[in-house]
Amino acid sequence: MAGPSEIDQLTARRVTLIYRLDLIAKGAQLTYEDGSPVDMASETTRLKDEVARLDRKIALLGPAAGQA
Repeated sequence: MAGPSEIDQLTARRVTLIYRLDLIAKGAQLTYEDGSPVDMASETTRLKDEVARLDRKIALLGPAAGQA
């Protein structure tokens, strides 16, 4: 049996990033391994940029790519 297609993997990654954005919007605070806080404004921007990149890549692959 074949593994998940590239478009399925990208879509799953996108869902994960949106979930993280939702957690941040609800007040989640991340810290690095040393305990110092992550700049949540920068992290939000980074995640939104990554979602936009994935959206473009998914659009280029098109719906037919998920059925290969």
